[in-house]
Amino acid sequence: MTLTVGFWLGNDSTTRQVTVLVTKGGCLYRAQGLYGKLPRLSRPELSPAVKCRLPSFRGEHPLARPIADLRSHHTAYTKKGYTRVLIPPSVVHLDLDETQPLTPAAHHELFQAFTGAAPTTPQSLEAAITAFRSALGLPSRPEHTTGALRGRSLPPRVAAMLRALKGGSALTPARPRPVGWSVSGQGVRLHVGPTGEVLDRAAVVELHAALSAWLQHRQHIRERLS
Repeated sequence: MTLTVGFWLGNDSTTRQVTVLVTKGGCLYRAQGLYGKLPRLSRPELSPAVKCRLPSFRGEHPLARPIADLRSHHTAYTKKGYTRVLIPPSVVHLDLDETQPLTPAAHHELFQAFTGAAPTTPQSLEAAITAFRSALGLPSRPEHTTGALRGRSLPPRVAAMLRALKGGSALTPARPRPVGWSVSGQGVRLHVGPTGEVLDRAAVVELHAALSAWLQHRQHIRERLS
């Protein structure tokens, strides 16, 4: 048995449908096609935290990327007109052994089992994700957090750096130093002269917290002295 979270949406204008689900093992599955027809199956997308050994993925939870992709697919398909809720976001136990290779027949059976067992009680995607994470004993963020984070404006310098990262550029200090750093889409690297090391995600989070605390500490000192 495995736990899954997913949804089934339809587009009445194009008579197309799409089903997207994530399993507790960190794999995202997607199937789409015409109403009443056997759907076309996309290649299963295993979490990079499971299949990739790059240092930049160390410390990342196997479900972080699949759940983020589940949200992205839901938003993207809804914007494309997939507004008919055939099955609302749901959490379902399926008879699937994720340790075994998935045959084409079993792949179809996976979606048939999900659509056959999923409840029809309306709920938001965030509520389903929260229930999914809770069932696995994982912490969940408040449902309103997503909108709050999106609505929060970034400082101009941070926004410019984010655009550079999205464009594939690496961030480096304005003035080169013997002890330095670089940030790219592949990871965060610290270096001393010609030698260096790429930090894993846990180390980056810890460093970010430490730097944020240091900046706040310096700000408090300046306020007391002013």
